Amino acid sequence: MKTRFILINTSHAGNVGATARAMKVMGFDDLVLVAPRWANVLNREETIQRASGALDVLKNARIVATLDEALDGMSHLCATAMTPRDFGPPTLAPRAHFAELLSRPDVLSEQELTATVQPALKPDSVAFLFGSERFGMNNDDVYRCHAALSIPTNPKFGSLNLGAAVQLIAYDWREALGGFAVQPATLEPRLADAAAVSGMLRHWEEALAGIGFLDPASPKKLMPRLNQLFNRASLSPEEIHILRGVAKAMLQHAPDQTLPAPAKTPAPADSPAKP
Repeated sequence: MKTRFILINTSHAGNVGATARAMKVMGFDDLVLVAPRWANVLNREETIQRASGALDVLKNARIVATLDEALDGMSHLCATAMTPRDFGPPTLAPRAHFAELLSRPDVLSEQELTATVQPALKPDSVAFLFGSERFGMNNDDVYRCHAALSIPTNPKFGSLNLGAAVQLIAYDWREALGGFAVQPATLEPRLADAAAVSGMLRHWEEALAGIGFLDPASPKKLMPRLNQLFNRASLSPEEIHILRGVAKAMLQHAPDQTLPAPAKTPAPADSPAKP
């Protein structure tokens, strides 16, 4: 679905850059500015710095004189307005409105066409309108919209920076459209094979016997239980190496059981013989 972000009478160049960045990370690139304070806002240093890598969004952005020009080709309009008004479009939470919007049919069935009240169709394009940092959106602009989106915030403090508001709307809209898969920060773990686990267990059995923790004559179920424990741990080859290193250290510090027991001290020659 075609998506456009529209900034009306933006007064801070940094917010334009922040908006471009917020849009790019959510996969959107259609940005239109309506009568911004700075005619060269797309090229200002603060704008470029705040865009932080989203220069392609800035390059493709357009500056227009009127909202009519910005809305050209858009079929569903969403205002972002916090100030209560006497009348106008319904005020809705973004996620709830997006879910309803995307659940609408693409075409009406024969039964729906003959119904007294026909359901609304899914639009082919959506525009999100953001007003001036100081004054928000004026009433006439809000009245043109189909919905007024209100980001649920702390009732005692609902003031959002323009770039942050764009980021939240862009995120919720992207999630409603299907979202992006989470990118793993680490490689998929490799599991050690059964032979490696078996070899490590034999090493541990030897080490545990060496330190006197395991009685080879009466091992009971210690090793099978350790086998189950390590199976649940889903060990990697690197972890097998660590555990074998622990076993090796245990053996190195185990008492040497190969030395003969010390002989008893013989009684002195002049000691009286026991009867």
